[in-house]
Amino acid sequence: MRIGILVFPGVQLLDVAGPADVFVEAARQLGDLRAYQVQVIGTEAGALRSGSGPRLQVDATVASHRGRLDTLLVAGAPDVASITGRADVQRWLQRQAKVVRRIGSVCSGAFVLAAAGLLQGRRVATHWNSVDRLAAENPGARVEPDAIYVKDGPLYTSAGVTAGMDLALAMVEEDHGRELALRVARELVMFLKRPGGQSQFSAHLAAQTAEKSGIRALQDHVLANLRGDLSVPALAARAGMSERNFARVFKDEAGMTPAEFVEVARIDEARRRLEASDLPLKRLADAVGYANADALRRAFSRRVGVAPRDYRRQFT
Repeated sequence: MRIGILVFPGVQLLDVAGPADVFVEAARQLGDLRAYQVQVIGTEAGALRSGSGPRLQVDATVASHRGRLDTLLVAGAPDVASITGRADVQRWLQRQAKVVRRIGSVCSGAFVLAAAGLLQGRRVATHWNSVDRLAAENPGARVEPDAIYVKDGPLYTSAGVTAGMDLALAMVEEDHGRELALRVARELVMFLKRPGGQSQFSAHLAAQTAEKSGIRALQDHVLANLRGDLSVPALAARAGMSERNFARVFKDEAGMTPAEFVEVARIDEARRRLEASDLPLKRLADAVGYANADALRRAFSRRVGVAPRDYRRQFT
């Protein structure tokens, strides 16, 4: 299978190298290096400098490329806007979308597909920091704000950077089965082959965004004491602040209210336990700080979009 990855000056290097390594390792595991052949296709010829400095030598350009691809991925970049307006790139993508088996994007590469009109009416994913802009600029697309990757017919889109490897692994599994995908994941020392619907943004990651050490320490306290009293009055008292000032400072630093952070932290832990254990829902609710199973069900469905039982069935 020929895999094309579209690149351009300033491209995010890992958006290219990550998926490429997954496909090449899959071919190696199959004992047939022709099983996946990766081509780097540039918006222009020569060696293109990536956003981090190293250059990528392209195999062909959108003008010179010949032959049929099985799968085409568009890499992303912080400055992806530099090519979204290029008519030649849009026309080439539109032509390819009609003949390839799969077309998709990594990270902000979704904006390039959007410019070519390929997201209309589709479910899509992108980097968590870009979902609002992608949704606002493309009202015809259904942007899923928290997914690792999304498959909608022949369109495959992923979240930021390393999520491109998850997307490539999913494609390998689709082509050759789960056993090969897990062998590739182990060989590349990937922590986990993550299902696409899992959250790309956890409470632990959110806790790293606060700049004030006091708020970070309080977030760490929440993460370590999910069964405790995590009400605003209790947290404000621990922070030595009035409730009103605490709520304001916390939201300014964390980008969410204290109650929202507590819920995200509890649901994040519930999600992990649903994946890794068969703990009854009543006991799981108690373990993550909910008064009963019904309270957990309501919060989980609100945050994740499915009931805990359905989530466990899909991701265990």
